[in-house]
Amino acid sequence: MDGHRTPMGRRDALGAGAGVLAAALAAGCARSDGAGGAAGPAAVTRPPGTAPAPSGTPAAPRAAAPAPHRFPGLPFRIAHGPRDRPRVALTFDGRGAPDLARAALARCEQAGARVTVLAVGTWLAEHPGLARRILDGGHEIGNHTEHHVDLATLDEHTAYEEIAACARRLRRLTGSIGTWFRPSPTAYASPLLQRLAQRAGYPHVLGCDVESLDHAATRVAAVTRKVAGELRNGSVVELSLGRPVTVDALPLLLAEIGRRGLHAVTATELLGRPAAEATRTAR
Repeated sequence: MDGHRTPMGRRDALGAGAGVLAAALAAGCARSDGAGGAAGPAAVTRPPGTAPAPSGTPAAPRAAAPAPHRFPGLPFRIAHGPRDRPRVALTFDGRGAPDLARAALARCEQAGARVTVLAVGTWLAEHPGLARRILDGGHEIGNHTEHHVDLATLDEHTAYEEIAACARRLRRLTGSIGTWFRPSPTAYASPLLQRLAQRAGYPHVLGCDVESLDHAATRVAAVTRKVAGELRNGSVVELSLGRPVTVDALPLLLAEIGRRGLHAVTATELLGRPAAEATRTAR
């Protein structure tokens, strides 16, 4: 786990060890990039003891989202999970076109992946049903500020309100503020933002060690090569939920996760909380 508080740099798009994947990705990417069509759903290995959800069918609704969970002994800012377990966490910034968000969630579910969505409060205000859609699909939801503004440019009071307002919205919609907070517009949290997040009730800030850069990408190949070149045990991958290029890239990314024998789980599961406990209804 990463206890450092320095900003994360932008890494090269592909590491030397990703050459084996290039040919397979090139064929799939050419199909997705050509006419804007999406590749078909891919399979990924499920964690032991979990049953596959029917294609396109969300799980039964729960009464409330799980209450915030603390991980004693871990740093407040977490950038990755244990490196000795074959698990990764796909984390999405929750904003953008709602139909694309639903398509992204459906593709993850078809592949047996559970993900973490850090939602923007105004996005949830415009599309309140998406909060339940995320949870009912077996995923988890957290806080990515109310308006997705640059928190570093705000005074202390306004920055706190950006975090607290989204937390209040999450509680109204799901019964919980969620475990995770991620600052905007980056995953880096200054010491001040860490204090404000704790004050708002968040035990940890969720960073990442793999940035997809899909917010600036126009081709599937750019996203898949960036992620595949840096993915390893314990990785936390940052993605966007409502972008066409991300939706088109997901089948290839999920297939690569499965090919490497990795399991895509929520950030809470990645850090060690058992799946059954992580999805338990808050009391």
